[in-house]
Amino acid sequence: MSAPTVYDVAERSGVSIATVSRVYRNPDSVRAQTRDRVVEAARELGYVPSGNARGLASRTTGVLGLCFPDFADPDAEADTEAADDDSAVMLYSDHVIRGMERAARRHGYALLIAASLAGGPESLVAKVAGRVDGFAVLARTVPTEDLEVISRRLPVVMLAGPREIDHLDHIEVANSDGERELAQHLIEDHGLRRLAFVGGQPDSPDAEARFRGYQEACRDAGLPVPDEPSVRAAMMTRAEGQRAAETLLGRGDAPRPQAMLFANDQMAVGALHALERRGVRVPEDIAVTGFDGIPLSRIVRPSLTTVRQPIQRLGEEAVELLVRRLADRDRDPVSLMLPVSVARRDSCGCG
Repeated sequence: MSAPTVYDVAERSGVSIATVSRVYRNPDSVRAQTRDRVVEAARELGYVPSGNARGLASRTTGVLGLCFPDFADPDAEADTEAADDDSAVMLYSDHVIRGMERAARRHGYALLIAASLAGGPESLVAKVAGRVDGFAVLARTVPTEDLEVISRRLPVVMLAGPREIDHLDHIEVANSDGERELAQHLIEDHGLRRLAFVGGQPDSPDAEARFRGYQEACRDAGLPVPDEPSVRAAMMTRAEGQRAAETLLGRGDAPRPQAMLFANDQMAVGALHALERRGVRVPEDIAVTGFDGIPLSRIVRPSLTTVRQPIQRLGEEAVELLVRRLADRDRDPVSLMLPVSVARRDSCGCG
């Protein structure tokens, strides 16, 4: 079956070819009602705009794509003075990109990165998908229905989070297992009983999986099992970590926690700064832990106990799956679970 064209979309939506083109090239120039009609027609047809005049199904670009939200944490730049090089302040997304770039280069591909959804998910996905041979997308970054359309025409790999689309290749890390092991370490090895977990928003699959691991550790130890994190951060940045620590310290109706477990390292680093300002000693007064194992976790003082996940390998494996899928579109979908490990450092008393 031939790929749907811009002419098909124009006919289905009842607009001109020029209007369809403007929807994808400059969506703000088209009235919202018309834009929605064109996007819906494209979805129904399985249309993806190409970067050139040839059909997407028959072309190759030599480019792979990566689509994820902007995880930039401006506060992290302040730590560059404490680092020997810029790699020390690389964040989660930086490592995924590095892994994909290395693997893509080995296979003769370039990498196209779309790191913001500010222009609207439909236009972003269309721009990326029309210019690449396959792309990786972080879970919950793009609406499922858009991924369904894109995946009819080119390989898509889902990164992190639960497997939402069965026919797509998928990679995640052992988030729940890692957080459970970390919490068990605090409970069993350090004898801590009053724990507080700082999570993300409910639509963050990794953060939710880590909270489930924390719940399992509490249940196994006979501790109260909370239904919700002690604090939910709006965004998992250093500034939010500072606010969460201040919130936990300011709850006068409950005893101070003996440990604060954060759903990622960025928040945990922010908490370390907030606790230092308040004169709270880590780990003597409160233990602090993170998750991810970014280089920043090693250079802060005290060094951060965390769960190391193979972030660069996540990017490398995404490329390997895309390359294999390009070679054989009919192969069975693959779902990989990458292992994690607990790094025991000063912030829990293991330094």
